[in-house]
Amino acid sequence: MSFVRASRSSTTRLYSTLVNIVEVGPRDGLQNEKKVAIPVATKVELVNRLVSAGVTNVEAGSFMGGTADVLKGIDRQKGVHYSVLVPNKRGLDDLVALLDTHPSNVPLTDEVSVFTAATDAFNKANLNCTVKDSLDKLRLVTRTALDRGLRVRGYVSVVIVCPYSGKVDYKSVREVAKELVEMGCYQVSLGDTVGQARPHQVAEMLEEVKKSVPVEKLAGHFHDTYGTGVANVLAALDRGVRTIDASVGGLGGCPYSPGATGNVATEDVLYALQGSPYQVAGTNNGTIDLKEMVDIGWWISSELARPSASRVGRAVRAKAERAKL
Repeated sequence: MSFVRASRSSTTRLYSTLVNIVEVGPRDGLQNEKKVAIPVATKVELVNRLVSAGVTNVEAGSFMGGTADVLKGIDRQKGVHYSVLVPNKRGLDDLVALLDTHPSNVPLTDEVSVFTAATDAFNKANLNCTVKDSLDKLRLVTRTALDRGLRVRGYVSVVIVCPYSGKVDYKSVREVAKELVEMGCYQVSLGDTVGQARPHQVAEMLEEVKKSVPVEKLAGHFHDTYGTGVANVLAALDRGVRTIDASVGGLGGCPYSPGATGNVATEDVLYALQGSPYQVAGTNNGTIDLKEMVDIGWWISSELARPSASRVGRAVRAKAERAKL
């Protein structure tokens, strides 16, 4: 296996070139698309098509609002993680009850996600509690999930800019990420929730967080509000991060961050990494198939009565349309 060195970094460690994509479209994407009611059957088809394209970790939903039916309807594949966001202990209890009543060799899910933020202002708007209070609550959720044999992934929102309190202290991001790892999260996804981050800010934030958390336990989650999503992905990879959250068709937004658009489009990330030193992991000929993802992005966007937000998706569609002339 070839390796690349994280350039301009204070570390001399060599990092693997393999990049993992966590597809967040079915959960973080669709839950923030409010204009159209999305049937369970459509959500199930979306997850199945994403896995067929090569995705190995897909957020199937949040454990509320029909996600139980989605989990039961998915054509589950071995080796694929169908993660579920649990907003609180009650959500986890409901998920555990579902797993108990639907035993299977390929479980409905083997992974849950928990979330908090780097600022009190955002947490109070989103969770009605401070960062400290949210972490206290998450310890019980995480411990219970781990005891059940579930993997736990953590999210930290607003790691660069908070829509309520402005620029974020990266030391706060580091402390929150450290707490999540110490309570048992195998990975912590650091989110530029408002999509205002610039690459140099991403690099500075990561260097601070890496003082307390191994980079192998970090992921990048970038919204594309200001068009810097892909650039921020590349900045994160340059600093040693090897897991990126992305959303097919650029689905999503954030109800607690006015003006924020969707997550960086999976298609755009795949295109940016083609021919680079990095290899995207997946099960479709060893990767995630870009053409299939473009097709999925347009399909789900049409279900939402809007065009795909993926720049690559739009370019591929325009090229195909020109070819028909």
